Amino acid sequence: MLHEYRDEIHELKLANAHFAKIFEQHNELDQKIEDAVSNRIILTDQEVEVLKKEKLRLKDEALKIILNYRKMLGLSSEIDSKIQV
Repeated sequence: MLHEYRDEIHELKLANAHFAKIFEQHNELDQKIEDAVSNRIILTDQEVEVLKKEKLRLKDEALKIILNYRKMLGLSSEIDSKIQV
């Protein structure tokens, strides 16, 4: 998730418990979705869609925290400012 912000993610996971929790929840959902798609667990299509929406919500929340962190550090770029969260 958000590989272009690898350094910021590492720093935030250490410094921000809420961010670390969001990141962990996102990864758990990603694994659960993959398990469902690969038929390792059985979920309905509707259940998978609910998981995908929650995963996207968590990604958006994480990105918002990352962009605010970059802005606070004076690292935000023109690309950062164009991202709609």
